Amino acid sequence: MTCVRCQTDNPRQAKFCLECGAPLTARCESCGAALPAGARFCLQCGQPVGRGAGGSPRFASPGSYTPPHHAEKILTSKGAPEGELKQVTVLFADTKDSMELVADRDPEEARKLLDPVLEHMMAAVHRYEGTVNQVRGDGIMALFGAPLAHEDHAVRACYAALRMQESVKRYAEEVFRSHGVLIQIRVGLNSGDVVVRGIGSDLHMDYIALGQTTHLAARMEQLAAPGTVLLAPTTLQLAEGYVQVTARGPVAVRGLPEPIEVYEIVGPGAVRSRLHAAAARGLTRFVGRDREIDQLRRALEQAQDGHGQVVAVLGEPGLGKSRLYWEFMHSHRMQGWRLLESGSVSYGKTTAYLPIVELLKAYFQIGARDETRTIREKVIGKVLSLDRALEPALSALLALLEVPVPDAAWARLDPSQRRRRTLEAVTGLLFRESQVQPVLLLVEDLHWSDAETEAVLSSLVESLPTARML
Repeated sequence: MTCVRCQTDNPRQAKFCLECGAPLTARCESCGAALPAGARFCLQCGQPVGRGAGGSPRFASPGSYTPPHHAEKILTSKGAPEGELKQVTVLFADTKDSMELVADRDPEEARKLLDPVLEHMMAAVHRYEGTVNQVRGDGIMALFGAPLAHEDHAVRACYAALRMQESVKRYAEEVFRSHGVLIQIRVGLNSGDVVVRGIGSDLHMDYIALGQTTHLAARMEQLAAPGTVLLAPTTLQLAEGYVQVTARGPVAVRGLPEPIEVYEIVGPGAVRSRLHAAAARGLTRFVGRDREIDQLRRALEQAQDGHGQVVAVLGEPGLGKSRLYWEFMHSHRMQGWRLLESGSVSYGKTTAYLPIVELLKAYFQIGARDETRTIREKVIGKVLSLDRALEPALSALLALLEVPVPDAAWARLDPSQRRRRTLEAVTGLLFRESQVQPVLLLVEDLHWSDAETEAVLSSLVESLPTARML
């Protein structure tokens, strides 16, 4: 019997997978009832067996649920030789005790409650350019680093795990209020090697997991408490600093001679780039770049006098652009300035306003674990204390931060009107702040920025001449 999770062939009498420990008993994808071998219809609810994972045609194959732009990248990558060795991070996620939650409900009603959970899981994976390789019932398996190669695959997987927990939590709050059902998911991560054997036209990837790659990821998921994310040591080594973790102690895993240390992700870390990670360990002495530092100093002086400036720094990767910013922003020259940092990321081009959202989170001092109510209080309190004339900008700012906006007028606006209001809100906020104290705004990696972020930055630049802003 082939395991649906890790594709391992198991003896016919096996009840659990020898490789990843997943149960091998066939179950109805609508109601979860155990099925005898060869069953074509469920003996509990009468639904056809094998009509597609998740009981819905949109989950039947990777091609049916993968966003078109992501699918195009995957199909283009098929030029890579089959049998290629790839280092990946494997993610397993499922809804804890899902069938018990909806046992007394109609199968169609149950799927209406659980299918959105799968959609939130997959949206988080696709946001960070991972590939959902399998959808089974109430959970998914995803790969980061294959078939699309990413050197930061472990970081992407950790961020995707955190995002799916956040989005499912928001959805679960709605379900609990309307149906009295408490939905929670658990997520497990591990990094290791796989051999990609091929990618089908439906985007299904045929691969061989080497060693404990898949088994450990599945084990992390099984050990995770509802609402948490567990990761193995190999993933932590690759993502250290980018996430905050808590050690959960050693755990014995079948097939391994010694127990392994297990970690729970509690939130994103302070590190946002390799430079931040290097700075945490200690940087080497900064040498040279006197001419560039002097140009930045002159621009800073002009901006401080009310003549806003724009400085663009271009150069090949590894030339030292980020180190130049770092040294300048941590110098004595910045005393009395409000520093705001943000940046585009390689997986952010399809997410509108992503660097602007990060900028606003820094400005309003919004933490990764802040509740919606806390975010709303921080934004409203800061904006009104800065200038009550900015009150009309609140709806746009809250919407950018994914906080529900109880404003009927905002809801009636069409997309172009919302875009204009968003531009006005962000630029108005920053310019008003620059009247209180000069503002230095750093946005890195503009080549990865989305069109909406470019529009905001262009709007800022057009109005710079009279602002104390660099």
